[in-house]
Amino acid sequence: MNPLALPPNLLHRFYRGGAGIAELRGIELADDHMPEDWVGAVNAPFGSEGEGLSRFEDGTLVRDVMAADPEAFLGPEHVARYGPDVGLLVKILDAGQRLPVHFHPGRAFARRAFGDPHGKTEAWIIVSAAPGAAVHLGFAAPVTTDTVRGWIRDQDAPAMLAAMREVPVAAGDAILVPAGTPHAIGEGILLVELQEPTDYSVLMEWRDVGVTEPDGHLGIGWDRALEDLDLGALDDARLAALSGRSGGRRLLPAEADAYFRAERVRGGDELDAGFSILVALAGEGMLGGRPLRRGETVLVPHAAGPCALGGDVEAIRCRPADPAAPEGAW
Repeated sequence: MNPLALPPNLLHRFYRGGAGIAELRGIELADDHMPEDWVGAVNAPFGSEGEGLSRFEDGTLVRDVMAADPEAFLGPEHVARYGPDVGLLVKILDAGQRLPVHFHPGRAFARRAFGDPHGKTEAWIIVSAAPGAAVHLGFAAPVTTDTVRGWIRDQDAPAMLAAMREVPVAAGDAILVPAGTPHAIGEGILLVELQEPTDYSVLMEWRDVGVTEPDGHLGIGWDRALEDLDLGALDDARLAALSGRSGGRRLLPAEADAYFRAERVRGGDELDAGFSILVALAGEGMLGGRPLRRGETVLVPHAAGPCALGGDVEAIRCRPADPAAPEGAW
């Protein structure tokens, strides 16, 4: 097997964005609400049957091709631990406006509420950020469910944001966002997102973003939807453990290994055998005998074996959970 190109796969979403993706990918947008490129996606958005599924250049669905030979794509160690489930969705996300305050449920809640083994822990790798760009992440001090319910009832976005930590970001930053953590990505940020393969988002701020209140609580009611919200404070030590700016190859803390892994790779690096999705951010070169240049995305099956990365290309290598992650992580 050889590395396989993944064409752009942009989705129309409720928030503005996409110009940064268009520039990176060298494509034109259908409208100004195309802020997410789902790369190698084998899952569809919440409430959709087939939207968002990725295809290879010949038009075949990535999901179907991988399902036909999971060991070749994912490797025997992954399949032995996790089955034929890749457990990963990679996105290129371009925020043309501040995203609403929201959070994602974790695995235990997703099993109970939706019969799904995956919640939505995610991580952001900042590709570019406008001057002064920031994200809101976690609460600065503990809050109560009654307080949150009041904010939601009144749709008091300023109060929600004021209660959260504002974290400045710049190109090269990486942040792990555990399920349950309230967050909002700020305007002017282009990032590569690794996440569990679901689309469960509890939108605490829903009225002014063009969705209905039932969409906000995923149709299960606020009492139940808020059960998985982390009401505690995100202190400095915890924030430092989740975020970083690394000049090295590894981008995310060990805590992420039970969900996904990310590396910054450059020409001259040797990539060990293993399923991965590469998002090329700069330069051009070769990967396993095929050209790779800025703006391209490639799926590398496990069966491709070790691959040398040549030239001056720089990419983010996105990988599934580590099969050696602690027991009970899945």
